[in-house]
Amino acid sequence: MTVYFLITAFVVVIAPGTGVLYMLAIGLGQGRRAVPMAAFGCTMGILPHLLAAIFGLATLLHQSSLLFAIVKWAGVSYLLYLGWQMLRSQGSLALSRAPKQHSGWQIARQGALINILNPKLSIFFLALLPPFLSGAPETASREMIGLGTIFMVMTFFVFILYGVFCTIARDRILTSQHVMRWFNRSFAALFFTLGAKLAVEQL
Repeated sequence: MTVYFLITAFVVVIAPGTGVLYMLAIGLGQGRRAVPMAAFGCTMGILPHLLAAIFGLATLLHQSSLLFAIVKWAGVSYLLYLGWQMLRSQGSLALSRAPKQHSGWQIARQGALINILNPKLSIFFLALLPPFLSGAPETASREMIGLGTIFMVMTFFVFILYGVFCTIARDRILTSQHVMRWFNRSFAALFFTLGAKLAVEQL
């Protein structure tokens, strides 16, 4: 591991994406208690893609148009579903003055699915990790596991910070019905946009 990997991983983790958007929505909509489970779910959603990259399955995903399309359209559908949840007054992600009573595992499951259903993550790990390996074939898998673990730990704590930041701003934001409607519609539009972006992406 080098400082270059840490810098690269940090830049990737803090970059806005579906996971960050989900953490912001959870922090604003459900409060501080929901944040750790949301971050845990998003982080665990990375694990299947990391394992796929380590065992070469990402190459199969990259080469199989049908497999890629199946995972991609499942991801598109889920992002559109999350956008719809932001627009519904009783939706699981819609902002309201009183935090919704959703179980921690339900929150974690939503976060995990966001990353599990993103086929680009497997290919991303396949591209990200090799440049930071020593080049020794016998240690490649172990090194990738180590780098991937560091990436996941960094993701968890950065996502916690995103969520906590939103819980601090929660009281000010949720005092106005107009502001809440604006945030719900904005988050919904972002989920719809990310879904549309994923829909038009190619291998």
